[in-house]
Amino acid sequence: MLDNRRLELAAQAVGGSPLLGDTPVIRRLRATVAQLADAEVDVLVQGETGVGKNLVAQALHRGGTRRARPMITVNCAALPEAVFESELFGAVSGAGGGRPGIGRIERADRGVLFLDEIDGLSPTMQAKLLRVVEAREIWPLGASEPRHLDLRIIAASQVDLAEAVRNGTFRADLYYRLNVVTLVVPPLRERREDVALLFGQFLAAAAARLRRPVPRLAAADRDHLLNHDWPGNVRELAHYAERLALGLSSAHGEEFRSVSGGLAEKTMRYEAMIIRETLAACGGDARRAMAILETPRKTFYDKLRRHGIEIDRYRSPKRPAHG
Repeated sequence: MLDNRRLELAAQAVGGSPLLGDTPVIRRLRATVAQLADAEVDVLVQGETGVGKNLVAQALHRGGTRRARPMITVNCAALPEAVFESELFGAVSGAGGGRPGIGRIERADRGVLFLDEIDGLSPTMQAKLLRVVEAREIWPLGASEPRHLDLRIIAASQVDLAEAVRNGTFRADLYYRLNVVTLVVPPLRERREDVALLFGQFLAAAAARLRRPVPRLAAADRDHLLNHDWPGNVRELAHYAERLALGLSSAHGEEFRSVSGGLAEKTMRYEAMIIRETLAACGGDARRAMAILETPRKTFYDKLRRHGIEIDRYRSPKRPAHG
């Protein structure tokens, strides 16, 4: 069972990266983010709701040369069209009867502008944003000349913008200027082996924030972690951990939808999760893990290869390699 200590160790096993996980797809994403962080190129981040597109943007900002400057976030879907220009571009004194002020885009000068949910912009707002992306300049309301800015732009969308262009709901010229590099954040159902590690992180963090002990899991909770489809992705998993930290267990009558897959597939997922949890709890000490799992050396390493588990990722830098 996932006891308190193992959960805490699992939460620490990945060295604090905001893009947690050990599956090949998330390791590739982390490597690409690290490679792009210092590159002065715009990035388009695509993925379903709740996958952590904002974490990718934060990682790009923190790892880049602009880290000392702010990253200004604009939630495009939540910005009413009536205040779009004044909020983003600002206004000079007396323009349109409104108060003068610096717009959000100008606040990102020499830093990073994060355009979240850019697919939520209306065609009119897309047209007004195009010049910012294209020429790196804004024209505040009432200004007599444009203001030139030094920006790195990261945009995020929960829909495939190429498909939106084909459907006529997103401007092709804006898309091609944003689409210098595209990163696709995978949904949780495509990296099920990461569920236990992510859950351990979220549950330990929630318990610490609520000043409660990390709870033990009921059988129904464990079954849910293994079999739920997680349509809300990482955000849904974090909220689930929050409910468990509050003592609201799924064993209290909440029903869940299970994913497809036969007994063999579910058994393989369960086995991989147990191995990962044990390695995290042992700090990557293969000898201790084999003893806990009561598994012979050859069988243990065969299972690591079968599940694509890299034991070095669980080892402390100061821990000697055993086994």
